[in-house]
Amino acid sequence: MVSTSRIVASAIVLSGLALADTCSTLKSISNIDVAEPLDLSYIDEQNDYWSTSCSSMIPSCILFPQTVDEVAAIVKVLSNSTERFAVKSGGHNPNQGWSSVAGGPVISTQKLNQVIVDQATGVARVGPGQRLDSISAALQGTGWTFVGGRIGNTGVGGLVLGGGLSYMSAQYGWAASSVLEYEIVLANGTITTASATQNADLFKALKGGGNNFGIVTTYVLQLHAQGDVFGGNLVFLRTPETDSALLKAVRDFTEYNDDDKAAVIVTAERGNIDLIDTWILFLFYDGAIVPEGIFKNFTDVGPLLDTTRVQTYADLMAGSNWVIVQGSVVQIGTETIPMPSAEDSVTVMEGIHAHWRNVTDGVLLEPGVIASIAYQPFPKRIAEAAKERSVDLIDADDAAHRLILEINYSFVPQTDYEKMSLIHQETYGGVRERVLGWQQDGILPDVYLPIFMNYGYHEQDYFSRLRPENRAFAHSVSEAVDPSGFFRSRTGGWKP
Repeated sequence: MVSTSRIVASAIVLSGLALADTCSTLKSISNIDVAEPLDLSYIDEQNDYWSTSCSSMIPSCILFPQTVDEVAAIVKVLSNSTERFAVKSGGHNPNQGWSSVAGGPVISTQKLNQVIVDQATGVARVGPGQRLDSISAALQGTGWTFVGGRIGNTGVGGLVLGGGLSYMSAQYGWAASSVLEYEIVLANGTITTASATQNADLFKALKGGGNNFGIVTTYVLQLHAQGDVFGGNLVFLRTPETDSALLKAVRDFTEYNDDDKAAVIVTAERGNIDLIDTWILFLFYDGAIVPEGIFKNFTDVGPLLDTTRVQTYADLMAGSNWVIVQGSVVQIGTETIPMPSAEDSVTVMEGIHAHWRNVTDGVLLEPGVIASIAYQPFPKRIAEAAKERSVDLIDADDAAHRLILEINYSFVPQTDYEKMSLIHQETYGGVRERVLGWQQDGILPDVYLPIFMNYGYHEQDYFSRLRPENRAFAHSVSEAVDPSGFFRSRTGGWKP
């Protein structure tokens, strides 16, 4: 077996030679797992994206490092080429070129899948190869949980680097707020640590800064005590009356809910010629006993189906993957809106929803189409909980309650990507235009409205919606840790 030190040494030697192909170089000098297009592991990993548009981007090889030293060696070899590359955790972000690449190598973190828990402190070392369902299964029975997302198949890496919204965010802030330390490989192949006391600027930039600073190989997370939880779905047939009732209910929940353990996501969904035209609600309570009336405004609307029950968090995560639309192109976009006053709720909430329905009316004949819009409360308490635990690049404040909207389209023909992209931009762009107009008219407060990275569409400019000083800060950190622009110029994603 070739040692890691020899890999790194060979990589350094190669840096003085002619440009090399990363895949063939690593096969010749190392025992790093290099999968080529006919290998089963390549085929399995390449098919494991949420969007077929990402799977259609064919990498030259897929690399499966098992240690941080192997990641460092890969970076050293990559620095000797001009190839574009991608780093993949779960492959859930459907933006082409973010965790996928055509013609260059993909670095899969699948085998960086450690979960090591200090049972006494609840501090865990977690690899980016974990997904939310697998890490919750690993923590089953420990009495500890992590602040993760809502869909089990989501990769830990992309979720945390984007900030990460959770059912538990009102208690603990962003998923990134519970990160105590990052182990990261920088552009020059150096392995370093970022924490509140070591490389503190990098520590802040990684919390909402995406993939611009290096390859994170371990997240040191503060876990939180948890027993059984209450969760599941309510399904409603869509009527105009249901629209009004549920839009009012989610606005009111955002303002009036004072129990940080309770969370909701309110989603409208429609498909081909309205064969699907429903509301699907996700309810969550961090405990087995739900206070009476906490979800009453939703249950009183009269669901057709109710799957809510007391269960483990691991079971909840394992049962959440039904939302992933298999065999489809997926596009996800987002907007953040100030919560309207009760008096202006109809104008704003129903105005946005009418816009969404008007645009989606035009795509109901698109093969395999499913269009959805999710209204997700972002009360002041989430911003407060995040600031109580850690600095971050997003820097949300408690000046107002807000809602985060997730706007999705899935469809079958990859040839319709650009056509659907324009419709997608019309959808979230129309929301933005309306919000700006209502702010100008004094109907909505003029507050900070960042884009949530985990839901952002590639045509949206994430960094321009951050506070200017934080965008400048991210840029300065990127230049400090990556002066040659290795990650800025050769990987996808938003750049500060």
